[in-house]
Amino acid sequence: MGVELTWLHGVYVLFVILIIVTMMMRRDTSLLCMIGIGLLGWTATGSVFTAVGGLFGSFIYAITELLPTILVISMIVAMSQVLTETGINEAMVKPVSSLIKTPALAFWGIGIAMMVISWFFWPSPAVALIGAVLLPAAICVGLPAIGVAVAMNLFGHGIALSGDFIIQGAPTLTAKAAGLPVTDVISASVPLVIVMGAVTTIAAYWYLRKDMKSGLIPMTGDTAAKDAATGKSSGGISVKPLSTPTQKWLAAAVVLLFLLDVIAMFVLDLKGGDATALVGGTALLILVGITLFAHKGAGLEKVTAHLIEGFQFGFKVFGPVIPIAAFFYMGDSGFGKVFGETLPQGSHGIVNDLGVALAHTIPLSKEVAALALTGIGVITGLDGSGFSGITLAGSLAQLFATAIGTGADTLTALGQISAIWVGGGTIIPWALIPAAAICRVDPFELARRNLYPVIIGLLVTTIFAMFLI
Repeated sequence: MGVELTWLHGVYVLFVILIIVTMMMRRDTSLLCMIGIGLLGWTATGSVFTAVGGLFGSFIYAITELLPTILVISMIVAMSQVLTETGINEAMVKPVSSLIKTPALAFWGIGIAMMVISWFFWPSPAVALIGAVLLPAAICVGLPAIGVAVAMNLFGHGIALSGDFIIQGAPTLTAKAAGLPVTDVISASVPLVIVMGAVTTIAAYWYLRKDMKSGLIPMTGDTAAKDAATGKSSGGISVKPLSTPTQKWLAAAVVLLFLLDVIAMFVLDLKGGDATALVGGTALLILVGITLFAHKGAGLEKVTAHLIEGFQFGFKVFGPVIPIAAFFYMGDSGFGKVFGETLPQGSHGIVNDLGVALAHTIPLSKEVAALALTGIGVITGLDGSGFSGITLAGSLAQLFATAIGTGADTLTALGQISAIWVGGGTIIPWALIPAAAICRVDPFELARRNLYPVIIGLLVTTIFAMFLI
């Protein structure tokens, strides 16, 4: 039996509901999140001063957790600025444009490429690699930037990460928690990943096409992407200090460097943060090298100017995300880091306590077990990491399977898939920042656009799992 729920858990659940409702109303949630953090701190410690200090501490914790992503996005944006100014982006896009001729080809082509690269290197570095090259090409054939972001999100952070067939980080964690061989969880997840992926991406593309035809599609970010594709600066003035042949061989060099990154990731077994760091460092080297080459004597100042532009963009994008991330981090390990050992005795984190309590308060059948694992996955995914709750999902899947006498592997896979689809970067705004930032779209708008397809996919996949248990 899990820890007894307290007022602290009640405050957290109340603010989760309020935040979700506020998001659905398309209103900002920063103030609500800050109030929630303060009340959580006051409820846990009984001290107003500790709660106020914890509010600041939660922001520090959130920024620390998000900083690698902020930095790599800033580097990619800074690099894109110099590629745009010199016309190299245009030279990079032309060969790809000949292959991507329609919005449909752009959506599905970018999605499949994202999925394949994410299987080997996880989605964060894949977003940078795919977005830097294919976003302008997609814009040129009429796929809005929000459509590119949707494709990268659903195929990378959704399909590839939820199955994780190559790296096997996710199934290893869930399998250990459930006491099962990793191969059993992977085998059970294959049909579920296929159903979830097919339903979600088809639904997302249908909504996208419908809104494009009706003129309702959000166009945020398209101007910047079109500028990147056409070689225009942000002011609309074409800036091409390099000759056409020079642009072509530098474009080839940029593509080659990123291909070498891919090879290095495979040969050196670089994954996750290490792979992302390699992509960010490569972008920084490209920025420095091309800026010095193109601007000669003014290169030193131009390097600094582009870095400033990149950091301004990165922190501008993450500004509204930090408060909401700070709140949801309080549901997991962040609470102890900010407010100390003030959780109830025996607690394993507010979110985990809620998940265990849910498991012990519902009558069990295979249908209820499937619904419960999906629900637990969704709840634990709300912290935006995707991975923090999958061990809980695995342990509860074992508990449920023991109670109903079957289906441990399917329930484990279902909990893993639901947790990662929700928290891994498809409908939690601060988790999908990489794709939103690369495509220069509003992360909250991207989360709203993904919401209905992911909900539909989870419902269909849960029903499908009931027949497999």
